[in-house]
Amino acid sequence: MPIYEFRCEDCGEEFETLLKSRSEIETVTCKKCGGKNVKRLMSTITPIVDSGGGGGSDRPRVAETHKCDTGTCTHLELPGHSR
Repeated sequence: MPIYEFRCEDCGEEFETLLKSRSEIETVTCKKCGGKNVKRLMSTITPIVDSGGGGGSDRPRVAETHKCDTGTCTHLELPGHSR
């Protein structure tokens, strides 16, 4: 069940809603003013990689995005992997 982000076109409020199915998008109302004039926003994600072991380096895991020959490439720094 994904969480969708919306903006109310009447009052400008941005909010998130957990929906069981895509068909429920048409029934979403603003949590602030109750308006039905809402627009779905493009959500972004932040990948988090956790080693789960607790030992090892204290530096955070990172995702690096840059332009490449095929478009946009993303590289994840994974525990125990070196370039």
